[in-house]
Amino acid sequence: MIFGIMGAMPDEVDQLCAKLENVTVEPYGGVEYHRGTLAGKQVVVCCAGMGKANAAATTQVLITKFCAEKIIFSGIAGNMTSKIGIGDVVIGKTVLYHDAQLDMICQNPPFLKEYTGDPALIAAAEKACADAGVKALAGKIATGDMFVGDSATKAAIEAKCAPDCVEMEGAAVSQIAAKNDVPCVILRAMSDNADEDGHEVLVVKKFSITEYVATATKIVAAMVESL
Repeated sequence: MIFGIMGAMPDEVDQLCAKLENVTVEPYGGVEYHRGTLAGKQVVVCCAGMGKANAAATTQVLITKFCAEKIIFSGIAGNMTSKIGIGDVVIGKTVLYHDAQLDMICQNPPFLKEYTGDPALIAAAEKACADAGVKALAGKIATGDMFVGDSATKAAIEAKCAPDCVEMEGAAVSQIAAKNDVPCVILRAMSDNADEDGHEVLVVKKFSITEYVATATKIVAAMVESL
C-alpha cells in the first residue's frame, strides 16, 4: 500500500517530510516528491502548490507515476459554520466546487457534481483527531480559486452550497482521485472565519499554522499507521 500525502503550502508538509525514513526526493513537474516510510508504510509526500490546477496535476502524478493507492490532503481553510471554531478540523465527507458550473463538469468522468470522502479514511481521521484531542466534524468542503476574505463572498457561497468550510484545492484532488478510483480524504483545520478578519487572524497569529501542522502531522501519521 502506497499513501500519497499532500498539502498546498510548504508549511503544511515540511514537518511530515522530516518524519519520513529511507527518504528519496524526486523533482517532477515543478514539485518535489518525498518518498519514504512513515509508521512502517510506504508514503509519498508533496507540496502541490495553491489552487485547483496545481492540486489536480499533482494528484494525477501521485497516482500515475508514484502509484499512490490512497490520497490524504491536509491543510487549512476558512470556517463557514458555527458548529466548530478556529483550530478545529473539517473532514471532507463531501467535497465540491463553489466556483464552477457543476452540471457541465459532471458530464465527464467521474460524472459527479460532488465527491465523497472514503469511509475508511474518514473513520481513521475521526479516530486520529479524537486521540489527538482535536475537535473534528465530518462535513462539506467547498473549493474555489480564491481566498475568501469578505462577508459578501462568504454569504454568496453559503447561499450556493452551504459548506462547513472553504478552501482552494480539495475538490480538485477529490475529482482526480475519483476519476482514477483511488480512495481519498480531505482534512482542513479552520484558520479563520472566511471574512474580513481572515487575513488579520493569520498574520496576528490567533491561528498558529506551525502549531497546527505539528498536530496535523500526528493525525496523518496515526491514520497511516492504522490503515
